Amino acid sequence: MSEEVTHIRLTAWVHGRVQGVGFRWWTRSRALELGLVGSAANLADGRVEVIAEGDREHCERLLAALRSGESPGSVDHVVERWSPAKGGLRGFVER
Repeated sequence: MSEEVTHIRLTAWVHGRVQGVGFRWWTRSRALELGLVGSAANLADGRVEVIAEGDREHCERLLAALRSGESPGSVDHVVERWSPAKGGLRGFVER
């Protein structure tokens, strides 16, 4: 029996005090530890948008970390959307 790795895209919008506190750097570090590719970007309305692609279990672990309360700043809530991986991403960047 072979194990199938399912690659997926997680898009998460993080609400709270998450800009100017090292949140994107922290998110990048967690994503790289999990072997994910993507980005963390500040949005004009104060949210951070996180896009991550990779193994579904690893994306779920990143989402749990975003909600854990262990990140810099203060997360009020996280809205997530799951979609098929698009590919074409390299590394994990802060924008």
